[in-house]
Amino acid sequence: MNLNLKQIETFVWVADLGSFRKAAQRLNTTQPNISNRILALERILNVTLLERDAGSVRVTDRGLKMLAHARTVLRSVDTFVAASCQQNLIESVLRLGVTEMVVHTWLRDFLRLFKQQFPNVVVELTVDFSRNLDDMLSERSLDLTFQSGPFVHTSSAEVDLGKYPMIWVASPSIGLGNDRPVTTKELLAFPILTHARNTQPFEELSQHFSMQNKVSARVVPSTNLAACLQMTIDGYGVSALLAPMVEREVSKGQLIVLDYKWLPSSLKFFARYDERRSRNTVAEAAQLAAVTSEGFAARYR
Repeated sequence: MNLNLKQIETFVWVADLGSFRKAAQRLNTTQPNISNRILALERILNVTLLERDAGSVRVTDRGLKMLAHARTVLRSVDTFVAASCQQNLIESVLRLGVTEMVVHTWLRDFLRLFKQQFPNVVVELTVDFSRNLDDMLSERSLDLTFQSGPFVHTSSAEVDLGKYPMIWVASPSIGLGNDRPVTTKELLAFPILTHARNTQPFEELSQHFSMQNKVSARVVPSTNLAACLQMTIDGYGVSALLAPMVEREVSKGQLIVLDYKWLPSSLKFFARYDERRSRNTVAEAAQLAAVTSEGFAARYR
């Protein structure tokens, strides 16, 4: 008998992803290697775990029973290693998806803390819109996401990462503000620079200004919030952005906060993952994210 953890891990990923090709990508190996591991595992156990048919993969009834035990084996290995306090023995890949707000605030602190605890776990980072991250998490192409709602797909585990308010900001050079409320007419004399289409802030902004009588708005969406922020600093328009993203620029005097009567809703962030399928490392990463984000979120309560 020559049973090993790679074979068990391969079986779990093929079953979860429904594809030998996707499992090979996930485990950074070749499709023939994946096939060989599954064949060897089935030969050792004398059981058919997977049915292959015209490019599709189906877990057999016996395979479904074995799958639950396979997950238990992998989690037990994680627990065994954790008990030894030798986290450096854990070698794997964490596929992490984050929104741009996280990148510009506490992501660096999280990655530093994660590396200290899991020095040999490689983080593969995807930065995208929350809606796209939601899809990728559901498809299992991501293990963990740090993102804001609302969500289309449900997730079995969500760790609270705090709520962050939106604020209106502009360059001092455009002459708005001056410690007094800004009217709708004054605000809409400038382009409104904001989040990309199909995001919650964009939809709320568009709806709000569509209800303003006799005043038309030039709402300019951006797929890159860093560029949107720089354009605001350069006086190309006014912006409604998340407060943590502009904190430094406001403190340096590059931007001023505008007193406008309405704001888009605050965004609530979560660390999301599949609790049933994920290894212990993913759950621990979500808790580290909560610890890291706590200091940032506390400023805006």
